[in-house]
Amino acid sequence: MILIMAKLYIVPTPIGNLEDFTFRAVRILKEVDVILAEDTRVTAKLLSHYGIDKKLVPHHQHNEHKTVEYIASMIANGMSLALVTDAGTPGISDPGFMLVRECLRQGLEVETLPGATAFVPALVNSGLPIDRFLFEGFLPHKKGRQTKLKWLAQQPYTIVLYESPYRLLKTLDQIAEFFGSDRQVSVARELTKIYEENIRGTVSEVKSYFNQKTIKGEIVIIVDGFGSKQERSSSSQEPDDEEE
Repeated sequence: MILIMAKLYIVPTPIGNLEDFTFRAVRILKEVDVILAEDTRVTAKLLSHYGIDKKLVPHHQHNEHKTVEYIASMIANGMSLALVTDAGTPGISDPGFMLVRECLRQGLEVETLPGATAFVPALVNSGLPIDRFLFEGFLPHKKGRQTKLKWLAQQPYTIVLYESPYRLLKTLDQIAEFFGSDRQVSVARELTKIYEENIRGTVSEVKSYFNQKTIKGEIVIIVDGFGSKQERSSSSQEPDDEEE
């Protein structure tokens, strides 16, 4: 029998399809003393689906600055806690980093489970190079947004962005402006759900497609790196290195 220790467990949750949850994640959530949840209402539905009855404590971007020391003290006093977010892996464009940092600062153990995160299937599905990529997450809404886009447009790596459905068309317009309308992109929507879409093409082609639709669900945008088309073309003509 595996015993739960006094530590912080980082537990990824499904990003849509409730079947994308590991046996280990279910066991951990059943056995810890407390579950820290980004939205307790969302997490309560997940726990109900798996028959888990556990105390939920809110931990989100609006209170994490004030609560990390107290939460760490709970672990220091012998309690086991699991951190979950509404969907995906805590700390990836979601609360989690500050608590992990505080626990490590106090010498407390942190154990992170592998699991769902939106950008990985979107990246693999894109058909764009994935040997090197730059995860940017959400772009700044106002201050620094154009500066960031200008910088990203010159990067040779495949770029990963998160976006809301309400800002997708605007973001595609800005990618066309700073990257060029012929830059290759892939937009993934509603990943793992029944209406999942992965739309690939130039920025102008993908923008034209979404102009005709009501856009719903969380969005991952994958953008080809600067010059990567030429690099792939030239590299395909190069012979393999010979052994010395």
